[in-house]
Amino acid sequence: MSALDEVIGTARVVVCCGSGGVGKTTSAAALGMQAARLGRRAVVVTIDPAKRLADALGIAGGLTNEPTRLALDLSGNLSGNLSGNLSGNLSGDAPGELWALMLDAATTFDGLVAANAGSPEQAERILANNFYRNVAGSFSGTQEYMAAERLHDLHLDERFDVVIVDTPPTRNALDFLDAPGTLTRLLDHPLFRLLMVPTKRGLKVLNLAAQPLLRTIGKVVGGEVLTDAIAFFQAFAGMETGFRERADQVMALLRSDETKFVLVASPRSDTVDEARYFAARLGESALSVAALVVNRSTPVFGEPPRRRPTSADKAALYDNLVELRAMAATERRNLEPLLEFARTPATWVPLLPGDVHDLDGLDTIRSLLFAAEPANG
Repeated sequence: MSALDEVIGTARVVVCCGSGGVGKTTSAAALGMQAARLGRRAVVVTIDPAKRLADALGIAGGLTNEPTRLALDLSGNLSGNLSGNLSGNLSGDAPGELWALMLDAATTFDGLVAANAGSPEQAERILANNFYRNVAGSFSGTQEYMAAERLHDLHLDERFDVVIVDTPPTRNALDFLDAPGTLTRLLDHPLFRLLMVPTKRGLKVLNLAAQPLLRTIGKVVGGEVLTDAIAFFQAFAGMETGFRERADQVMALLRSDETKFVLVASPRSDTVDEARYFAARLGESALSVAALVVNRSTPVFGEPPRRRPTSADKAALYDNLVELRAMAATERRNLEPLLEFARTPATWVPLLPGDVHDLDGLDTIRSLLFAAEPANG
């Protein structure tokens, strides 16, 4: 059984990471399709604002923050190596499902506020606050934390057995690993605590202790904006405990054995360096790469004849075969440092004639990822 078989058969959360242009979104969607074929109820979520996931799934209207179920034909034989103790129902008659969604950070933030507010009135005050509506959603780290929050929410959703995350194609793609801790530190910051004090005594302290700072901020952002900000923080009072507990739960999920990380790369030397960066980021959080996918690789062909043919046509074919074999060998040399660093075998997917824009094309990628004998370099 390959590393990918193990991941997609047992994990509750699968995080696909890698640089842009390596087929990460397509790989995430293909993993979801395989999970559905194994009888699992899979949901693929992208935190990339581009519409790559909808394109890969052939969804013309795009995706929203709510899961959309895809109509799949799951008839036929299951591919992949199904030996071993895999979780879930792996029978051919299993009711597997594939769902997909695209993160909407603002909508997710609204739902988190509503869930943690002490009353509908408190939630309404926050959601209607101009500071919250115009500024809070653009704070550094908000997108990353909302991605982690949505992941946790889907993990708890009884409709799904496995959540597959397609991270954005940037070096900050794994920032959501640190986002829950960043939120906790923000909630513990003295100024944040001061701004949330709702009593008259507290407001007096606020005026005495923070007035110079607030006066300076007011000159920069405007007095009305500052007033809205103070009103937002004070309306938030009492909710910080719920946010902190939720952040702790999200952090625990990302670092649990239920979550597996799949690293997607291509055989070009520059993307290998990026892939090593992602693997190192995981290592800094005491996490590891569970499986490695190498997309768009040159296929390995058979041995050429011992002698170059004299016929012009056959000689051209001979030269082409030699060149392709040399390219494949170079690609595997490029991957050696990453294979040693990640300490996991690679599943190689050959370069296809065109991009994937429908479920049939996606099923081709799935069949290559879960071939009976995956190429490990």
